[in-house]
Amino acid sequence: MSRTVPLMLQLSAADPRTITRQITDGIRRQIAGGQLEAGDQLPSVRGLAKQLTVNPNTISKAYGELASEGWLDSRQGLGLFVAEARQRYSDAERERRLDRAIDTFAAEVIGLDYTTAEVLERLERELAPMLGGNQGKRTA
Repeated sequence: MSRTVPLMLQLSAADPRTITRQITDGIRRQIAGGQLEAGDQLPSVRGLAKQLTVNPNTISKAYGELASEGWLDSRQGLGLFVAEARQRYSDAERERRLDRAIDTFAAEVIGLDYTTAEVLERLERELAPMLGGNQGKRTA
């Protein structure tokens, strides 16, 4: 039987992302980084809402988004569980999302006066624990 795994998420009112986005991003990072593994059960909507002091509808929306993207599996009457690793998007959708993320990232860092090497080093350091040796390929 799976046990519920506590989610250690930090939310910030100063973050430009919505609370829902902070939650979904945080859970994705924990799954990609191995802190949450396939089969781990997530806290209930009410439990996580209480822990994070946010509206349960916010948690429900975040969980719903992650489930629709294939990060989580909903088991009727049992709750939400981390899904088995698999490629979640078509190749075209993966490419579109990568392009969008890179465009957004470049727009944010362009005026910070870092060299390309410094930016790439920081980016690699951030991504390495999540992508590991498989370069992020999550296949069925």
